[in-house]
Amino acid sequence: MAEPMEADGTRAGPRIGPVPVRAVLLDALGTLVGLQPPAPHLVAALAARGIAVSERRAHAAMAAEMAHYRAQHHRAGTPDGLAAVRAQCAQVLGDGLGAPAVGLDAGARLEVLLASLRFFAYPEVPGVLTSLRAAGLRLVVCSNWDLSLPEVLAATGLAGLVDGVVVSAVEGVAKPDPELMRRALRVAGDVDPAAAVHVGDSMAADVRGARAAGIRAVLVRRSGHEVRSEDPDRELAPGGHIIGDLGELRDLVLYPRGSR
Repeated sequence: MAEPMEADGTRAGPRIGPVPVRAVLLDALGTLVGLQPPAPHLVAALAARGIAVSERRAHAAMAAEMAHYRAQHHRAGTPDGLAAVRAQCAQVLGDGLGAPAVGLDAGARLEVLLASLRFFAYPEVPGVLTSLRAAGLRLVVCSNWDLSLPEVLAATGLAGLVDGVVVSAVEGVAKPDPELMRRALRVAGDVDPAAAVHVGDSMAADVRGARAAGIRAVLVRRSGHEVRSEDPDRELAPGGHIIGDLGELRDLVLYPRGSR
């Protein structure tokens, strides 16, 4: 693939538009990491304790727990807050499981909940992050998540491949509020919004938030069955960029069409 060149023959910097890209902000869930369907893991964790539940019941209980988490994760920006939200989520899970789980105490409910949540890095992500950093870009994770996100990035092998992490629960502000992305730009080294790109899987949170901050947006639409962001707003304005995985982001930023 031809290397991007400026009009004067010098090597061009990474770009996705008229201004060279200096920083890439990255959503977490659905962009960098996925969550394996948790119901089968919940069934297995309960079976290990001698409790039999159907996958259908487990799926319904996890759906209730996730809905509660989404509504409350903004409170989990401190260790105490995270512990409180997790305890509530474990209670919601137990209530959803009903009679089969009545013998589980609070600690056991939390253990089976955490055993059911298994995150993984999408296979192309480490190579893409390595390539982008090698091109001189600053990479900052900017996500609506709780205090535990750095642990998830470390467990999936991604922590050392980014330059910073900005988490909504810690910052007290969440996407689509552009303030979270402005803070991520400061972490990236006070990069100008026009020289940044934000990549995420939610039109409502990621694309709208980026545009409100004056940042170019790229929407990721993956095709797997893992748990991703819930996003009722799926329309993208003409001229917007949609990619199927981060491999396409690398080509979009480092080797844009028409560059010579």
